[in-house]
Amino acid sequence: MADVYIKVEHLNQLNGSLKQILVEFNDAATRTDKLQEMIDSPDGRTELRDKTHDFEGGWDDRRNALIEKLTGIQAAVESTCTGWQEFDADAAQQLKVNKNTGANLPTR
Repeated sequence: MADVYIKVEHLNQLNGSLKQILVEFNDAATRTDKLQEMIDSPDGRTELRDKTHDFEGGWDDRRNALIEKLTGIQAAVESTCTGWQEFDADAAQQLKVNKNTGANLPTR
């Protein structure tokens, strides 16, 4: 299997994008309510408003399932970013050489 290299910067961008998508999905129901209010009942007809209500009802269950899955993906991406950044900081700290350490290194 080939190695896959992903920049932490790209993972952080993905994490931010997933969070934005989750906000949009969570806010979608309130926007539908506003849309239905704006449609109202032109000429005393409610068919269009009823169609938006029917669509929202069907989309609501699917959206909730997507929110649940995207939340898991976003958490995994965020955890991967955090874990890698912590590992990188720890590795850098361990590789750091003190000023005094150089005096004890062997010479030729």
